Amino acid sequence: MDTITITPDLVAGALEWEHTEHGLLPHRLPAWARAQGDGQLAMAEAQPSGVRLAVRTRATAVELDTLRTRVGYRDIPPRPDGVYDLHVDGELTAQATTTGGKTLLLDMTTGTAETIPGPPGTVRFAGLPDRPKDVEIWLPHTEITELVALRADAPVAPVPRTGRRVWLHHGSSISHGSNAASPSTTWAALAAARAGVELINLGFGGSAMVDPFTARVLRDTPADLISVKLGINVVNGDVMRLRAFGPAVHGFLDTIREGHPTTPLLVVSPILCPIHERTPGPGAIDFSTGTLRFRATGDPAERAAGKLTLEAVREELARIVAQRAPGDPHLFHLDGRELYGEADAAELPLPDALHPDAATHQRIGERFAALAFAGGGPFAA
Repeated sequence: MDTITITPDLVAGALEWEHTEHGLLPHRLPAWARAQGDGQLAMAEAQPSGVRLAVRTRATAVELDTLRTRVGYRDIPPRPDGVYDLHVDGELTAQATTTGGKTLLLDMTTGTAETIPGPPGTVRFAGLPDRPKDVEIWLPHTEITELVALRADAPVAPVPRTGRRVWLHHGSSISHGSNAASPSTTWAALAAARAGVELINLGFGGSAMVDPFTARVLRDTPADLISVKLGINVVNGDVMRLRAFGPAVHGFLDTIREGHPTTPLLVVSPILCPIHERTPGPGAIDFSTGTLRFRATGDPAERAAGKLTLEAVREELARIVAQRAPGDPHLFHLDGRELYGEADAAELPLPDALHPDAATHQRIGERFAALAFAGGGPFAA
């Protein structure tokens, strides 16, 4: 097998690439934006949700060496290994995991973190059809992944531009893909596949905070369609009250419109999350059962003073879009409960009280595709 230099034109879904001592590290935010965030954002944006190696080749075997960084919690069983999804001509045909890598071990009692080193690992996909084809290897969406080496038994080239529309999406850990089974089965990836669009996923776990720098990145990134799913992190992070939230959303949308004045822009409110519907944040991690769960710690009585709940956020987002819509005919709103509401919560409860499971990602992806991309939707072709 020949070793192939991994260059940015062989990688889709990233906005910037960092050359490390091991290889190429894809980033979903540029360096200037990363410098304005915090450690949580730095960890989340470097986890390559929606990022995939994308090549045209007739190779029948492909190997990828990577150095992963897994996030774990001290005294809590490790999460399952991240999954690599292989797509051939758009179809999921195989999956694999790797070994080794670094571990970022967080201690929730002391607030400290320790990085445990480890070696690179390899994923191998063989038995591919012997014909020219588009091959995508979707990187694990919850593991920081440095691309070390690529090998194939035939030449590779960047996937030719297809003219497919580019969908730029921003959201929280739910958009990032928390609890999804694999990187190409997050709800956003599933919706993109159904709609036949190219996804750039700026879903950042714990970091959809209506940050001005994120709005500037959205403004400056070429896209045919844009959606922003706002609210849950503002509530469970307890970062602002109603008085600040409304103007912050206006400013966020104003900034996006500076670069995309007529691009379809969809504002999506939070899906149902019972712990925060009427109870403000902050949210807290709960390990009392031996597994990771979340709970709301705010006082519902403080809603009168402007503390945010999901009910308040949805009402405010709907009001803002309605106010702006007469002057912005390409601005749209979607209530997140149309993606996952009370009936869904009864059938498919959130396993950790905050994030949907794999089956629910599938449902949300199907519904978003139907509501946003199908005929009559804001993203209809």
